[in-house]
Amino acid sequence: MAQARRALQKIMALLSANSIVPANNSDTRVTGCLLTGIPGLEHLHIWLSIPFCTMYIASLAGNSILICVILSQPSLHEPMYIFLSMLASADVSLSTSTMPKALANFWLGSSHISFGGCLTQMFFIHFLFVADSAILLAMAFDRYVAICSPLQYATILTSKVIGTIVTATLTRSFIIVFPSIFLLKRLHYCRVNIITHTFCEHMGIARLSCSDISINAWYGLVGALLSTGLDMILIAVSYIHILRAVFRLPSREARSKALSTCGSHVCVILLFYVPALFSVFAYRFGGRRIPRYVHILLANLYVVVPPMLNPIIYGVRTKQILEGAKHMFSNLAKESK
Repeated sequence: MAQARRALQKIMALLSANSIVPANNSDTRVTGCLLTGIPGLEHLHIWLSIPFCTMYIASLAGNSILICVILSQPSLHEPMYIFLSMLASADVSLSTSTMPKALANFWLGSSHISFGGCLTQMFFIHFLFVADSAILLAMAFDRYVAICSPLQYATILTSKVIGTIVTATLTRSFIIVFPSIFLLKRLHYCRVNIITHTFCEHMGIARLSCSDISINAWYGLVGALLSTGLDMILIAVSYIHILRAVFRLPSREARSKALSTCGSHVCVILLFYVPALFSVFAYRFGGRRIPRYVHILLANLYVVVPPMLNPIIYGVRTKQILEGAKHMFSNLAKESK
């Protein structure tokens, strides 16, 4: 409590120094927002920034290499690897939409962000989260077709179908997330806009308002159910059919190969959904039993750990990517001589 009180006093002093303490009934959107970082652990911000920065750099490097390998090797221009490159791109974008601002806060105390900047960050975080979920569903569909209908794989997953899936993924994410900007703009803000987090998210901004935010809460819940919730159900159904088809294979070697092929994808799915669901349920139902800093740490780990581990999982478990990486680096070495 003493640390939280000192942090609040520091923030109020900063506000007073910059003459942005709101008057009664004034619109405080013009003053922007303050991101407190991880409340209760302010004295550890510098130390916490080291693992976060390391994971962020590893995520950028790993996913960038993965994208370059897939794009540079014609043998990897298949639906599975196209979807994987999309996932890597979304992961890099998700980490980049959160970590630079968080690190600036940890290192420089740069906690202020304009209201428009906060809305922009919120849009990209939720947009990329919904897009990530849709890409995982597309990858599950790809594995379903490859294992359950292998002879029709090339005729089902054509270039046109892949283009349609990509367009539908981006369009659905935009349609679901974009209205939240207007739902937040319609609210009246009359308080000091202090967000106890390292980044801006929908309900975190809505709770700053002096208005009724029940519409925002319901929209966020319905949007999550119709996007991520529906994706999880469809992915589960796909893998039920995949497992049934795998165990019907006559050869034990064929079953082992099929399970190994799906193993990487299952690991990525678990990395994506388990931390996100744990964070959501801990935040919704943990109440005061779970400290606030635990929620914030989980949220920050979620945006860097899966993007960092995905390239490692696919690089280690996928022979074609390993061979493609060796071929790409050998070509680069020859060109440099």
